[in-house]
Amino acid sequence: MNDLKWWQKTNVYQVYPKSFLDTTGSGMGDLNGVTEKLDYLNTLGVGAVWLTPVYPSPMVDNGYDIADFTGIDPSYGTMADMERLIAEGKRRGIRMVMDLVYNHSSDKHPWFIDSKSSRDSEHSDWYIWRDAKPDGSAPTNWRSIFGGSAWTWCEARQQYYLHTFAEAQPDLNWENPQVRQALYDAANFWLDKGVGGFRIDAIVYIKKPAEFVDGEPDSDDGMVNIHSMIANTPGILDFLHEFKEKVFQGHDIFTVAEANGIEPEDLDKWVGEKGVFDMLFEFSHMNLEFPHGELWSQATGYSPAIIPRLKQVLSASQFATAQNGWYPIFFENHDQMRCVNHYFPFTADRILAAKAVAVMLMTLRGTPFIYEGQELGLANVAWGSIENYNDISSHGQYDLALAEGKTPAEALDIVHRYSRDNARTPMQWTRGKNAGFTTGTPWLPVHEDFRQQCVETEALDEDSVLSFYRRMARLRLYGEAAGVLQQGDYTELLPEHPSIMAFKRRFGCRSVYTLINFTDRAEFYDLPELTGAKLLAETIPDSAHGSLRPWESVIYIKETGEAI
Repeated sequence: MNDLKWWQKTNVYQVYPKSFLDTTGSGMGDLNGVTEKLDYLNTLGVGAVWLTPVYPSPMVDNGYDIADFTGIDPSYGTMADMERLIAEGKRRGIRMVMDLVYNHSSDKHPWFIDSKSSRDSEHSDWYIWRDAKPDGSAPTNWRSIFGGSAWTWCEARQQYYLHTFAEAQPDLNWENPQVRQALYDAANFWLDKGVGGFRIDAIVYIKKPAEFVDGEPDSDDGMVNIHSMIANTPGILDFLHEFKEKVFQGHDIFTVAEANGIEPEDLDKWVGEKGVFDMLFEFSHMNLEFPHGELWSQATGYSPAIIPRLKQVLSASQFATAQNGWYPIFFENHDQMRCVNHYFPFTADRILAAKAVAVMLMTLRGTPFIYEGQELGLANVAWGSIENYNDISSHGQYDLALAEGKTPAEALDIVHRYSRDNARTPMQWTRGKNAGFTTGTPWLPVHEDFRQQCVETEALDEDSVLSFYRRMARLRLYGEAAGVLQQGDYTELLPEHPSIMAFKRRFGCRSVYTLINFTDRAEFYDLPELTGAKLLAETIPDSAHGSLRPWESVIYIKETGEAI
């Protein structure tokens, strides 16, 4: 294990600070709330905390619209609070990882305020401006990720500006070297503060095509998703290698980029020695329900048919990073539905489903990323009105579904499944008022299940999801299986089985086997090499070789007798 770097031998925990813990009664979480729970994170084997943005922001997109790349939003605290969090984390062996949102800024950022004021201003070329079509309409028919046109008219400049996301998030012009240098300077500012790495948001969009042209409409609104028009434009890797040279190289940190649309076969260009980042969040296993892009109304919904595909894409990602780079294992984040709703039907045993995901998370090759509340087995919410939802994307997708002819009830059902608010409800700490999250009024409602699914309750129950996560963290980080789970290679087993995911990790004289049943029926398998293996973990007592009960997961270890 001496060949591995520190971030390959630990677990990462993603904190959504606004929903983690409020220490002031404001109804919003804050940095001191994260500091207060560092000891809790230690019980999950956490060596790094990824903080979603805590910079000054108008909060149109909950902090992903940044007005100052080197500040702290007052709602989260002060720079002194951030420095204390970094210091207290280091004292416990936990490093802070900042979220860099470099495709765009807030429209309230001083750069954009100056840029939109005149075509001759100092920052005139720091964003992407285009003239209207002859009829006065937008330059292209691109639809933003959040719905509606990706272009907004600016009266002062008599031009449109581009926004891949919300109108309040104008895209930065990476073709301008001054823009790139300003962003590199901001990242180095945080390195000087002592952070342990970066998660880089929406990086696939920073390079725009040389010509902006209309695309083939993908819906009744006559527009096309901007992702298909600008993502991963040739030349993007040139920008990113410059980014690596100016910021990442020479520091004991890790970098992980959000790169929706990168296929496993292209990972070697993005990660590893010849690539740019240490890890890459690619979304092949998260987008199984979206064969036609990111329109929620066109998603297929859950089906048992996604399980064989899940097996395929996870194995493809494992193989793609086997010799080059490293895989960030994740099944939830702040933009996704809860995993117990994602990979399992509504009728599944929620506790066993959550434990099954924990088994995958802790036994695949790579660094596990636990999302806030995932370790409690939290599930989606289903609020009664679109007005209950805060997420800007949910409102845009709801309106688009209505425009396509869906009824309000059908459109709301779509939001229930895919809303990002599913992952953003307040963290559930206690059985008390507001789940112990705040003494004030929480910015989002607390999930109604908080008395059963909270840290206070689950910590006292050896069979809870939280207790299981803690055991799985110890299994991966310490003891007889640690070397295999951290360094072992990956072999897919039972590839043709429609319901069981099975794989082997092998290192030295040991092999570890993982088997998971994704169905509500008993499933049988034939794996002769399990003969003589010892049971390491099970989600249902009294497991038996050759069969798995509904939703059951097991882990075995076996001595091979010789180093391989």
